[in-house]
This record gives sequence, structure tokens and C-alpha cells, in this order.
Amino acid sequence: MLRATFAGFSTAFSSVQANQKRLDIVGQNIANMNTPGYTRQELRTSSLNHTHPVSHYMNGAETVVGFGVHMDTVAQIRDPFLDSQYRNQMQKSSYSDSLNTSLTQLARFLDESDISGIRNAFTEIQLTLNDMQDASKINDPIYESELRTKMQTLTNMLNDADRQITKAEKDEFSRLDGTGTNENGAVQEINDILKQISSLNRLIKDDQVFGQPALELMDERNRLLDELASYIPIEVSYYKDAAHDGKDAAGNTNTQAALNEIYHLDGNGDPFAKKDWPDDLRVEMVYQDATGATQRITLVEGTIGSGTDNIGSVEISPTLADNDPFDASKINLTFNSSKYFDRGNASGAIKPSESVVFEKTATGITNQFPEHSGSVQSSLDMLWKDGSTPGVSDARGYGFYRDQLDKLAESFATVINTINIKGSPQVNGADDPTQYLLANKDDGTSKGITAANIGINSQWSNGTVHVGKSGESSNDTVLNLLQAMTTTYPDNKFMDGSFANIDLNGNSFGDFMNYTSTILANDTYSNQFSLKNNVVVLNGIQDSRDSISGVSLDEEAANMMVYMSAYNAASRLMTTMDEALNILINNTGLVGR
Repeated sequence: MLRATFAGFSTAFSSVQANQKRLDIVGQNIANMNTPGYTRQELRTSSLNHTHPVSHYMNGAETVVGFGVHMDTVAQIRDPFLDSQYRNQMQKSSYSDSLNTSLTQLARFLDESDISGIRNAFTEIQLTLNDMQDASKINDPIYESELRTKMQTLTNMLNDADRQITKAEKDEFSRLDGTGTNENGAVQEINDILKQISSLNRLIKDDQVFGQPALELMDERNRLLDELASYIPIEVSYYKDAAHDGKDAAGNTNTQAALNEIYHLDGNGDPFAKKDWPDDLRVEMVYQDATGATQRITLVEGTIGSGTDNIGSVEISPTLADNDPFDASKINLTFNSSKYFDRGNASGAIKPSESVVFEKTATGITNQFPEHSGSVQSSLDMLWKDGSTPGVSDARGYGFYRDQLDKLAESFATVINTINIKGSPQVNGADDPTQYLLANKDDGTSKGITAANIGINSQWSNGTVHVGKSGESSNDTVLNLLQAMTTTYPDNKFMDGSFANIDLNGNSFGDFMNYTSTILANDTYSNQFSLKNNVVVLNGIQDSRDSISGVSLDEEAANMMVYMSAYNAASRLMTTMDEALNILINNTGLVGR
């Protein structure tokens, strides 16, 4: 028996169609080879064989060779493992990059290798005291005035350094909360990204349900996921919604109701074809609780519910006005989960949102991100970690460097004031506590001195208080002050061990500033080294991802030639079939006419 008249045409026609579609896809790939976030596309096909329903109408004795090619779908070429690796590395790179910005801002006023700052101010005071040590000059008001001026310069520098740290803290806070600025902060960006991913989830699923692959929408969603990973640590997973996950209401997988969710069943309840239903996408944030255990909170839960039911949010408080006193310890971040979570909560009820609060308390930090996990963690580290916070003593943020300056200011004021009081005339046989040179500008006393409030005693400025001249010699106080400038602390070598409780890590005043600058330099160098390595690794992963998902002009050109050859061959097959059919119709059955 002759086969169906147009069977060969159908086979050739399907081949022409498939190769035409492949050529269209090649053109799409080449057109978008420089489009950010574009993923290379391919046509997935399958053979039309004897299982096709048309075979029911054919003679069972006929040898079946198939009916051509079926175009299943146009799909992206992506590697989920590389996507996960890229986002994990993006977190590390963003952390190092954000930290580098913060440390660079500190270096502008604390890196004394490039500027003439606090260390030089101590040197100037020492030089002035060295000029004053001659007994003939101790009573010269010009020298005392010069010393007061040098002291004033130092206190102004300490004041300014503290103000610069506060400004850096406010800038860091603005990077988290962009309220009141002309740019969005991380909080606003994260919330915007979550809303966009939620919207794309629904658009993609709607398109896929109606047979459209929505590949460009998936590209945009992947780009947003990469961007989100630069802020916070995330895990992305794909799953079937509750109505198509192969589980019945009781969670069983072997019942007919469960099978009916993922298979087409025949009259006997046996599956004969799998239902093609699109996946949903879940985004979870990974964090560590106070015990160090790894936890997750759902920020995007597929397409479940309506409106914002399927997305979480992040909030920051308090929102500080420009004129409010800044206190980094009062800042907290709250992450709220989506109303629906855990695969949409199969029972269908809306569960109360979970909340995770990141805040600094007297006992430590409540929740933390895994190590090096995005720019948000970098900002929190710089704002909260002062080198003495329980559990994070190895971290050095703005608080650490402010504490270093406060320690320097308090120690310097204590030593200078004590020496001058002991070198001034006594009152009623006791030291006169009013004869201090450095004061707390807030209340005028010599107590509670910090880098922010250290200043010159107003009584010294108006001539009521002077550099002490009592003792065996009138220059004893100046000599003690001069010795104090070069002594390392803690040290008991002069003033009867009065300053044994002052600890500057074995440094003099000026060297302690160098010591602090060196810590900053080491932190900066270490972070820059990490940043460089992280970027190299990130670029390597990006290259690997591009080798799979990116568009190669050479590869597409080779594919174009292959598909064109196949297209020509299929077209030639149609011509040959036409010639064969012409012979069959016109040149057979002529005998006996």
C-alpha cells in the first residue's frame, strides 16, 4: 500500500518551519547580543512519531517512520548553578565595595600619611614645650599664648574628626534610608525590586499558561534577582503552586487527587500524559539568629494571593531629620515576610507575616547576615560594630574609630590637667582642681572629655589659669608636660605612677594617632585585597555564565549556516516530493488507455 499522499510534504514542511524558526531565533540572539541581561535562546524540538494520534488512522501493517519534527518551545539557555554562584559572589563583592567606600571616607581625615593632622598637632605642641623649657622663657606670655594656640589647634582637629565621623555615619545611614535625599536608599531599592519581581512573577505565569514563554520577562526578573543579591543574601527556588504540586489537601502524593494535579488521567484513573504547568519563583532572605543558627524569611512567594499578599518588605527606623542628634545604636531594620509563605500555605489561609528585626542591644546584635553578604550588611557593620560589641569584637566600624579618638582626647586631657594642677600653687595645703588647661566645652569642667567636646579652659583663655610654675624650679611643670608628650602609656616612669590607668596600647599621644591610622590603613588594604579577589572571582563566574547564556557571534553564525543548510535541504525534499507526486499522478495508469 502506498503511504498517505501528502505525508512526505508534511515531514518536509515541518522541517522548513522548524529551521525557519531557528533562523528567527538566531536573528533575535544576534540583535540582542549587547542587551544587558539578555539570555541566549534556542528552539527545543521533538520527533513526531508513531505515538501521534494520527497513527490511529493508518494501516497497522505499514512501517511507520515518523511525521517530521515538532516545535516544543523556545527556551533560554541558563545554568541555575552558575546563577546561584554568581549571586553568592555578588553579595561578597558588594559587601567589599560598600565597605571600601566607607573606609575611604574615614581615610580622608584619619589617614595621617597623606595629611598634616592630629599627629602633627602633637608634634607642634611638643616643639612649643621644648622652646618653653628654658627657665628664662617660662614667664614670657608669648610662649604660653603659643602653647594655648597649639593646644587649641589640636582640640579643634579632634572636634572636627568627631564631626567627620558623625557625617560619615549619617552618609552611611542615607545609603540605607534615602528619605530626604535625591536618591533611593537600599531599603527603598529592595522594596521596589520585590514589587517588580512579584509583578513579573504574575506576568510570566500568565503568559506561560497561555503558551507564551515570556523569555524577555524572565531576563528582566533574573536581572532584578542579581541586583537584589547585591543588597542582601538571597536564595531563589522554583516550585509548582499548591494546585499543581502533586499533593492533595492532606499532603499525600499517591492519591488520585494528587496525580490529577500533575497528570492527565484516563477513564481508569491511570496517567497517560503530564500536564505542562509553569513554575512559581520564591525568594528567601538568609540570616543568622542570635544563637548563630541559619534562618530564612520569605520575601517573594510565587504568584499566590492578590496585590501584595505574595511579597514582603523591609523597614528602617527611626527616620532621622537633619537636625536630630544621630545615634547609630538606635537604628534597626525590620524584614517582614509575605503574608503567604511556605509554598503559598497549601491550606489557602493567609498566615500572619513573620518579622525579623536587626538591631543593636546592650548584649549584642540580635540578628546578623552571613559573613560578607551584601551592601546592607556592610552599612550595618560600619554603623554598629565598634570593636567592643559582644560577639563581634573583631569588627571595626565608625564607633571603633570614634572610641579611639575619645580615648586619645580623654587621656591627653587627664595627663595635661593633672600635671598642671600639681604644678600650680596649692590652696589651703591642697592641689587647686581649678587649674586645668583642657576642658569639656559642654559644661566647662574637666570631666567627661571626649573628642567631640574637648576644648581650652575658658579661664586659661582669659588669664585666670596659667601654666603652673610651682616646684623646685619654675619650669618643672613645662618639663613634666614635655616628658608626658613622649612617654608611652601605660607607664609609671614619672608623676609617681599617676597615669598607670591610662592605656594607649603602649604608645605616646602622637604615636597612638599613628597606631589608629595604621589600623585604618590595614583594614582598608585588607578590604581592597578582598574586593579585588571578589571581583576577579565574580568576573570569572560571569564569563562562565556568559559562555552558556551569552550570545557568541561566531557560534550564532555557525548555527545560521547549519540551519540554512537544513532549510535548503528540506525545501529540496519538498521539490523532490513534488516531482515524485507528479510522476505518480501523470505517468502511471496509462496502459490500456
